[in-house]
Amino acid sequence: MKKYIRIIGGTYRRTPIPVPEVPGLRPTPDRVRETLFNWLKYFWSDSFADKQVLDLFAGSGALGFEAASRGVAHVQMVERDPRAVAALRALRDKLDARAVRIQACDASVTLGRLEAARFNLIFLDPPFDSDWLARLWPLLPDLLQPEGLVYIESGTEVQIPAGFNLLRQDRAGNVHYYLVQIAAMQK
Repeated sequence: MKKYIRIIGGTYRRTPIPVPEVPGLRPTPDRVRETLFNWLKYFWSDSFADKQVLDLFAGSGALGFEAASRGVAHVQMVERDPRAVAALRALRDKLDARAVRIQACDASVTLGRLEAARFNLIFLDPPFDSDWLARLWPLLPDLLQPEGLVYIESGTEVQIPAGFNLLRQDRAGNVHYYLVQIAAMQK
């Protein structure tokens, strides 16, 4: 039986997102996405239209498509699994989501190409049993615009390193999630 989740807000609201059968793929739950986008609405004063978003471990695309649905200018999704990439592209084409770009590659390849890129928001929802977060913390300042935000999802508590301010955090079941920003003194 094929599994689906739904986009919860914006232009594409109620659109089903197919969840491909990929080992380790766990879409961000509706409740968590709703909380996250309420946080973003607050911090961005409900202004999404000029935002650039990087979804570094796109998976089902739940976070990136939710951002596109709410009107961000650009969403760059990165996913390495071919089945997930095919599902992402099919949904993007079905929605005619012109703000969404999909890269079929490993996150490390994309990071090597993004030296000059500046994002308002980076979604980090890497595989829970990986060391990705430790590897990514030092790279984030160069990828973010001033006042840029990072959303993190993890299966365990995350220690926010020096140089970052924790803005919000919560937990839903086994999912710990955080919204952080680079400390002002670092920018």
